[in-house]
Amino acid sequence: MRRILTVALAATAVAAAAVPAVSMAAPPASTTKKLPSTVKWAPCPPDVVQYVPLECAKLDVPLDYRKPEGRQIEIALSRLASKDPSQRRGILLTNPGGPGVTGVDYPGLLARAGTSKDVLNAYDLVGFDPRGVGRSTPVSCDLTPAQQLRGAFAKYAHSAADVTREAAYAQTIAKQCTTSKTASMLPHITTANTARDMDRIREALGEPKASFLGASYGSYLGAVHTTLFPRTSDRVVIDSVLGPQGYDVNAMRGFGRGLEDRFPDFAAFVVAHPEYGLGKTPQQVKAKFFELARKLRAKPVEGMNETDFRAAAFGFLYGDATMPTLAKLWQDLDTGRPVTVPPATDNNTTMSARLHVICNDSRWPASVREYQRNVLVDRIKYPMLGAASANIGPCAFWPKQRIEPPVKITGRGPSNVLLVQNERDPGTPLAGAQKMRRALGDRATMVTVDGGGHGVYPFSKNTCGKNAVTTYLVTGERPAQDIACAAEPKK
Repeated sequence: MRRILTVALAATAVAAAAVPAVSMAAPPASTTKKLPSTVKWAPCPPDVVQYVPLECAKLDVPLDYRKPEGRQIEIALSRLASKDPSQRRGILLTNPGGPGVTGVDYPGLLARAGTSKDVLNAYDLVGFDPRGVGRSTPVSCDLTPAQQLRGAFAKYAHSAADVTREAAYAQTIAKQCTTSKTASMLPHITTANTARDMDRIREALGEPKASFLGASYGSYLGAVHTTLFPRTSDRVVIDSVLGPQGYDVNAMRGFGRGLEDRFPDFAAFVVAHPEYGLGKTPQQVKAKFFELARKLRAKPVEGMNETDFRAAAFGFLYGDATMPTLAKLWQDLDTGRPVTVPPATDNNTTMSARLHVICNDSRWPASVREYQRNVLVDRIKYPMLGAASANIGPCAFWPKQRIEPPVKITGRGPSNVLLVQNERDPGTPLAGAQKMRRALGDRATMVTVDGGGHGVYPFSKNTCGKNAVTTYLVTGERPAQDIACAAEPKK
């Protein structure tokens, strides 16, 4: 499933690359003096420069911030420098989501995907691989290739016995994570520590403050960062917003709701394209989903089982651009043609780092019986994906001891946060974003877009939502109150 989701996200981002820039007035210059930078930039290696030329660097940070002079780990950085010093305001730290996802190529992707030239002039866009990920000092759960292919979701559970069987697998993965060659790093791979790394990056770059643009899991990272460092966080934009507890058991269960919220958009697409032969009404399209799921449960095909199929619907609906790919996949399954699956990649670091973060950030239920109850509820409530997203995972068997409690997101701090959210987002449903909005209180303003898919800025075609972000980053002006952006006519 992870391969499918990765390809879906990449295709969505590339398809949005032609979004026009929005002309804005020059941003006010920062009034605080910049300090000398201790970071040494050099051209990035070719595999990082997929979109536009970037500069790269490494920065040492403490593994354990309780012992700042102790063991140091590396954080890989990238930069797309402002092309106009007269317009430059400061740095814009960026994060594309995850957790476990590389971020060093993200500034280039943002530029390629249509980020306003005024934003690119106002900031040095700074990307980084979070601790434990990619070119930063990595962590490992010693996952086998087969384990890597299992992806982010547990198996779709049709019974309590299915949950019990999945528990044995989850316990094995947890044990591998806690006994791997990088097990000494395990307690310190948290969102709070990544936020502390971000402040170290700001400090090393000699900047008095740092603005932030983050999506998906990056929304929670941005909320934690501005909570821990309210005085040094400047303009904060969080897109496709998780709830204030971050990537916990409720967020995982929320994927079931997210697919149900988003699926009507795909059903409408299929009805409008009868050449796929998947249904003439939305009801028929949904019935086809369950028909294909039943077939794959009874007889998986090469490269795809029932859980893969359900996860593919979730992943390919992250963007409108990948709906044709999903429809073609369904058509192939329906007609018995071979299924084309993206080639396998080494997913060990991504999946390992993801588990480290989500299992360390919060306490997950440890009782198999509780997951059995959750699966029973969500299989009825969200039948397309709920019995997978509510099923048990390695976090149930994670070490009980934590080095610190979760960061509590509150309304204390400057009013400098802008939330932007699609109404029908499969990955971060609107319900979670609304909870984050309430938690931030007077610190935040929220822009809700009548649209589907994961991510608004700069990938969406909704100019109202995108312009709100550009205006805030460039001028500091946010909507006076929460606003709703209407859907724009399809061209």
